[in-house]
Amino acid sequence: MSSVSVDSLIPRLDDDYRLMIVDVREPDEFAEWHIPGALNIPLGQLASRLDEIPSDRHVVTVCALGVRALEGAKILADAGVAPEVLSGGMAAWGQAYECVEAHIEGATVIQVRRRGKGCLSYVVGAGERAVVIDPSADIDRYIELAHRRSFTITHVFDTHLHADHLSGARDLVAATGAELLLNPADPFRFDYTALSDGLRVEISDNLHLTVAAVSAPGHTEGSTIYRLGEGALFTGDTLFLESVGRPDLAEQAEAYAHLLYRSLHNVVLPLDDSILVMPAHYGESVQVRHGELVARRLGELRATLPALAYDEETFVNWAIEHVTDRPPNYQEIVKFNAGVSERTMGDLVELELGPNRCAIAS
Repeated sequence: MSSVSVDSLIPRLDDDYRLMIVDVREPDEFAEWHIPGALNIPLGQLASRLDEIPSDRHVVTVCALGVRALEGAKILADAGVAPEVLSGGMAAWGQAYECVEAHIEGATVIQVRRRGKGCLSYVVGAGERAVVIDPSADIDRYIELAHRRSFTITHVFDTHLHADHLSGARDLVAATGAELLLNPADPFRFDYTALSDGLRVEISDNLHLTVAAVSAPGHTEGSTIYRLGEGALFTGDTLFLESVGRPDLAEQAEAYAHLLYRSLHNVVLPLDDSILVMPAHYGESVQVRHGELVARRLGELRATLPALAYDEETFVNWAIEHVTDRPPNYQEIVKFNAGVSERTMGDLVELELGPNRCAIAS
């Protein structure tokens, strides 16, 4: 039975119109997390539902780890279909990375995204230096991206204390000797350089990454926004393309919703419509295409996100009413990212599996 890796599957999701993903997990597993566009036919029903799979499609079966998908592929093969099996299943999908490169304000900006997780991180470089924003756990990817372009990673940032995925910031700093910069308003318990409003980190001559607001609380108390000239705004989990950050992860939803409203209206919305918003995550409603940035102009978001036009009372009520279940196991991930967990990154990798739930469901 032939198999396909997640790296090979990603471009086909956009370019192969005959591709059909058949997810043979149970409906509750599928509802929790799945590859966009997949058809759910549980393994036990597959033989009786073969008429739902057109004969001219390129079928890829998927399950949690690959065992059920292989069984499903055998059923399809016996029926005359020639399927492929996704190697590693959804576990591999959760660790799938791809990169998109753009040139903004004289800098090379590489958006590193985990297609199966909805996590976005960035390498921003020019000349001989680069900074990394919100690195995920697989730090070798950032080191290789910098090496390929002859960049030295000089600074590493997290936009906030992440709850849905493991941060690779400390490991990346240890591997490269870069300086780690974080907001002390979040409860980090390890050595780092504290950020301050207006701090400018030089990338090359006349090009800086600026801390636009070290005080942009709402999603977390220490949420921070970075600006690359007038071209790009790295908004972390404060502003997404489909919504805004959820304010309830600190057990203070109403208070944090007020803070989030003020951060958006005092820090982000006064900026020019042309600035490119580059968040730390995206949700299922955001269309993602291979080779295209997940980013939008601020002016577009003003026109498409009703929450940005709400008055403060309406915004707070909306935010509280629309929060959903918190990220599973988020407390353990927060402990690790804050430096207070006795568990290792290897122990916690499985806790990342599943979608991010950092945005308010709109």
